[in-house]
Amino acid sequence: MSDRLLVERTGPDGLVARVTLARPDVHNAFDPSLIADLRAVFVALAREPAARLRAVVLAGAGPSFCAGADIAWMRASRSLDREANEQDAMAMAEMFEAIDTCPAPVVARVHGAALGGGMGLCAVADLVIAESGTRFGFTETRLGLIPAVIAPFVIAKIGESNARALFPTARRFDAVRAQRIGLVHEVVEGPAALDAAVDGALADLLAAGPTAARAAKSIVREVRGLPHGSAKWHTARAIAAQRQSEEAQEGLRAFLEKRRPAWVPDDDGGA
Repeated sequence: MSDRLLVERTGPDGLVARVTLARPDVHNAFDPSLIADLRAVFVALAREPAARLRAVVLAGAGPSFCAGADIAWMRASRSLDREANEQDAMAMAEMFEAIDTCPAPVVARVHGAALGGGMGLCAVADLVIAESGTRFGFTETRLGLIPAVIAPFVIAKIGESNARALFPTARRFDAVRAQRIGLVHEVVEGPAALDAAVDGALADLLAAGPTAARAAKSIVREVRGLPHGSAKWHTARAIAAQRQSEEAQEGLRAFLEKRRPAWVPDDDGGA
């Protein structure tokens, strides 16, 4: 899309979108242009049907996944008035929301460092796979700032207790702790293992029913905060609708006939 963000299609029939932050000289730090590009890409991806887009990989070029906010951008924000600062922050919030609400599952490939806003990217991804040497941290308070825009997404991922321990201190921590608090789902050793783990996750997603995978992701958000009675009826309606779909019928037939469902690509590797 631009020299700040690379988008390519891989896997069988281009079913996987790979979105790569491409500002390696500044450790893929956010500036207004990168934020706008990321939002535009995920808004466009959200329009693609399940038959054409089955998964998204979010990664960073160079030595780091994402080191948070660009220093030049933060310096420029000092000259903005209150209203302009609010608009600036809202643009970032809308970018995170676009990734969070992407219908297709999002896999984050994390290495090097994930700091500040980079932690927000981990929070809005569905599956986070990190290299063991990655450093994490909500580093905002060291600059006299707060992790405000990312807070709703992060707290939904790691819980209030972990947020209260990590937000004020700005302490950096390793991938083991990131996994323990639920920010990261899998930790691997080295770049080759990282790529292999991402490919394994993509293979799993390509083996799942295209609409079922999206509906399974969606239901997590839909039941969040619902009282038990409402959640009970909502989930009953959701499974009833999915059972009646042609996809579910094909899945059952394939299981009984001991064959792969029609939606599994003939070449389900090399995603």
